[in-house]
This record gives sequence, structure tokens and C-alpha cells, in this order.
Amino acid sequence: MPQMRGEVIEKAFSGSLKAHKLSDKPYLIEKINRNDPAEVIFYFPGSGAVRDWYSQPQKNFGETTIDLDLFRSLRSIGSDEAASVNEAFLKRFKEILSAKPSLADEVEKAMSKKKQIVFAGHSSGGAMASLATLWTLEKYQTPKSHGGIPPLCVTFGSPLVGNHIFSHATRRENWTGYFHHYVMRYDIVPRVLLAPLSSLDQAFEQISQSFNPKSKTFMNYSLRGDNEKVTSDFYFAIMSNAATVTSHAASKLMGSTETTLETLANFIPLSPYKPFGTYHFCTGNAKQIVITNPDAVLQVLFFSAQLNTEEEEIQVSSKSLRDHTNYGTELQQKNVVVHLEQQDLLKLPLSDDGASGHIDVISTALNDLNLSPRARLCLRAAAELELRKSGNEKYFEEKKELFERKMKELQQYKEFWLHQKVGFYDGFREHKKSEDFKANVTRLELAGVLDEMMEKVRNYELPDEFEGKDEWIILGNKVRELKEPLDIANYYRHGRHYEDASASYMVKGRPKRYRYPQRWLEHKKRTQFEPLSPSCFWAEVEELRYHTSKSGASFQDVKERVEKLEAQIKAWNANNELAKDVFLEGSTLVKWWRTLPPEHKQQSCIQDLIRY
Repeated sequence: MPQMRGEVIEKAFSGSLKAHKLSDKPYLIEKINRNDPAEVIFYFPGSGAVRDWYSQPQKNFGETTIDLDLFRSLRSIGSDEAASVNEAFLKRFKEILSAKPSLADEVEKAMSKKKQIVFAGHSSGGAMASLATLWTLEKYQTPKSHGGIPPLCVTFGSPLVGNHIFSHATRRENWTGYFHHYVMRYDIVPRVLLAPLSSLDQAFEQISQSFNPKSKTFMNYSLRGDNEKVTSDFYFAIMSNAATVTSHAASKLMGSTETTLETLANFIPLSPYKPFGTYHFCTGNAKQIVITNPDAVLQVLFFSAQLNTEEEEIQVSSKSLRDHTNYGTELQQKNVVVHLEQQDLLKLPLSDDGASGHIDVISTALNDLNLSPRARLCLRAAAELELRKSGNEKYFEEKKELFERKMKELQQYKEFWLHQKVGFYDGFREHKKSEDFKANVTRLELAGVLDEMMEKVRNYELPDEFEGKDEWIILGNKVRELKEPLDIANYYRHGRHYEDASASYMVKGRPKRYRYPQRWLEHKKRTQFEPLSPSCFWAEVEELRYHTSKSGASFQDVKERVEKLEAQIKAWNANNELAKDVFLEGSTLVKWWRTLPPEHKQQSCIQDLIRY
């Protein structure tokens, strides 16, 4: 995990407070040249205005779909589902990008000089720092970029920013270690978005002035008289909603089939937001507990801010605002840092009885956050979920020998048809030889394992890093390139496209076992998604063949599609991405192409590839 020097962390907080005071500026810059590498710190101001937290008040949680043009990686790759992000935060970040001085220019300058960039922010300024870091990682840390030192992000009392896909994507990209979120035990701001705006009534507008740089009561909110009740109601509204969110999450972590919670979730809106990155929980007692597991972080956000007794109601609710400004004091102390790694979470004692050594140190730190046995049980469950995901991956690792053996059988089947001077696509489509039936059994065996794998990917039952691992990207695409032509041949051999005019393979027939690995590969290469690829172009050939053979069909209706396919075939062939049997005499492609109008064939870009 990338480390940050204590000096930089303290500067990050003090600089973030300065940015608050100059909140009319989109950000402040500080350059530290005496260190190696030199550092450039960007500080972002926060805002307490409701419109800067909820762009559309009628939306309970103010979320929207992330802009994939800016944040291409913030999605589930296989299912191509974009992450959700707080709409107001995203809008404000876009305004920062378009403001002067240009953030893009300053980042480009620092990156080109190999300086360490640090993005920092307090309160909602932390959300801007997070988005700026993600934007920079996306733009400068991809295979096609010129690189530079990866940026770091440090936030203090930052609200949550995105949903579970947002969190999943950052873990898949191995970006967790670049984000350091500091949270005081009772600070309410990191928990605010666990509650819908409707449950906060008018309290948000009033209390948010304490963290609104443009307010006279900024960081000096009165906790007397009526304000005590408003503060108390605000705290309890957020924490009661947080209780519902975390209880629902905990039941899923523990594999509960409790229908009551599911029914409740249908009637009570649950916050979509989820933590991401590395969290540093400050106990207020010179200790920091560091957690990277987002499910565990969510549970700590709830349980650490609980009351010990009912008598603490006013004290804790008022502390929930004061803690939002206490980071400077906490950072000046010499903190004992306790890292809660996966193995530590699994061994977490439910009580202090019998704890010793490293586990005793952890248990003592958890006591400072007042984490109850139930809280510790939820942390264990978060670790056990990761263990189950790793177990699922191990299950597929044990299937690799099966993959290799079955793919070898299909390769031999392909060579069998090549010796017959027939493409294996056409051989399988005819399906008349005993070898075809054997290949079909092999095809179905591979499909079963692949479908099982993709279903677990879709349900997030594999490690978040799974879709980004080279071994699975390579394996998935090897199988796709060899096996998908057989699936297409089988699809059209059974005439499924005749049942429904819109039932083409690419629209309704192409399974996740091919779509997912193709997207994994395209994401790794940072190329655009291509609807057609060398493994599935046969489907387009079949569709065009069907359309041009219909009675009364006009070539002009499909001419553009034909020319596009021909151009792709030429490019794929030049890159050696097509098997040579595609152009054999009597192949489906050749037979169809020869039926096209003579004037088209004479000008076709693939006429040299097909002898006629």
C-alpha cells in the first residue's frame, strides 16, 4: 500500500481548511520541492449548500450514473453496468475541470515532471479530491498513457461518493491503496448519505451551515437551546437509517435468508452508497484503525458512532458535529496505527477473553471504537465473504486442467476438418460426422463451466480483482476464439433466427461466456467495445445471408452492413486474426459472398481473398 508521510497528511488537512476560506476558488495548489520526489498538493474546498449534496431534492439519495467518458473504469466490465455516483458531487467536479486555472494543465505539468500529486479535501471537498484522483488515474495510469507517479488522495470527514460498483471497480483496478480517508469516531458527515434527504427534513439545511465555508456559523455551530434538539434529531435520523442499511448488508454477508429484512428493504429506501479505498478510523485516543475491506468499513461507520448509554444522547450528537473539525488535533498526536488485514478480521475475538499478542492490540483498539460483539461478528462476516469469493476462484483454478484438455480436443477437431479442406465452422454446421457429435459434447462441457463462472462474476461472488487478472482474461478469450464459432453454427443450424425476425445471435443469442471475456480484453487494452469480433463475425454472415436470400430483398437495404463487414474481414485477416479456413472453397462466407451483385464484388475490398 502506498504510504504517505505524516508531514503531508498534516499539510493536507491545514491546506484543506485554507481552501474552505477561499471557497470561491475551485482549488488551491501547494508545491513542495525539497522532497524526493517533489510534491504538488491540490486542496479542494467543501460546501454545505443542499444543492451541492443533492442536485435533485426529490431523489432520496441524489445519485446518478457516472460519466463513463470521464471515468471509463468505474463500471462492472462484464455486465457493462456503470457505477452510480452522487450527482451533485459529479456536477461540481465537472465545473472544477472546466474552471481556470485548468486542473488538467496543472496535473499534466506535474505528471510530466514525475512529481508526486496529492489531492486533498475536508468534508465535501474530500469528495472532489476522490473524483480528481480517479480522473487522474484513469487518464494517466492506463497502458496507453505516459504514466508518471500514481496520485494519492487524502480526505478528512468526507461523505461517501459512489455505490457498490464504484467500490468494486476501484478494487478491481488495484486503486484502493491510493485513497486514504480519515474519519473521526463520531463525525456525522461520512455517514450523512446513508440517510435519504427526506428523513432529514429541514435539519440538513440548518446543520450543514456548520460545514459550509460560506456560512457565518462555519465550524462554529451553536449547540444550545433549540439547536440541541435539531442536532439530536439530525444525528438519530442518520443513524437509524444507517442501522437499516448496515443490518441489511450484514444479513447478506452472513448469507441470511431472512425475508423480513428483504421485505423491509422494499418499503424503506436503502442508501446505494458504499465506502471505497483505505479508511483510517481515528479513535480519539491516539489510535488509528486502518481497514480496506469496504463491507467492514460500512459496519464500522455505523457501530463506532453508537451511544454507550441513553444519557449520552446530547453529548454524542453534539460531538458528531465537533468531531468534523477535530482532525487537526488528532493528527498532531503520535498515533498507534493498527491495520485490520483479512487474516486479522477472520480471527477477530468477539470478546477480550483469551486475546493475546497482535490480536490483543487489535481488540484494545476496537474497544476504543466501542465495537460490540455484534459489530465484531459483522466484521468477521465481511472477511468471510472475501474468503468465500477466494474459494470460488480457487474452484475455477482447479478447472484449468479441464479447460486445457477440452480446448485441445476442439483444436484437434478443427484440424480434422482442415484436412478435409472444409472449415470447422461449416463442418460443425452440417453436423453429419461422429466427430461433430463428440465436439458438441466438448462444447457443452466447456459451456457449463464458463456459464457458472460468468454467473458468479455477475453476482459479485468472485474477488473484485477477478475481471482484471491476466490469467482469466487470457483463458476466457482463448476459449471464446476457439469455441464461439461452434455455438454460432449450432444456433443457425437449428434455425432459431427464423422463429423471430429480431432473434439474431448477436441480439438475443450471444451468451455472457463470450461477451464478458471480450469486454475484459477490450478494457485491458483500453479499446472501444466492438459488437463484432473475429470469434463472432459468422453471426453477421448468417444474418446477411438470410436477408439477401429472402424473396424480394434489396441489396441496397444491407449494402452498408456488407461493406462494414468486408472492411473488418480485411483488417482481421491482415492482423492474422482470422483462420485461413474462413476462405476455403464452399465455406458459408464464400458461398454467400458469391451471391452478391457483380458490380459490388468487383469493387469489394476482399475480392482478392476470395477466388471467383
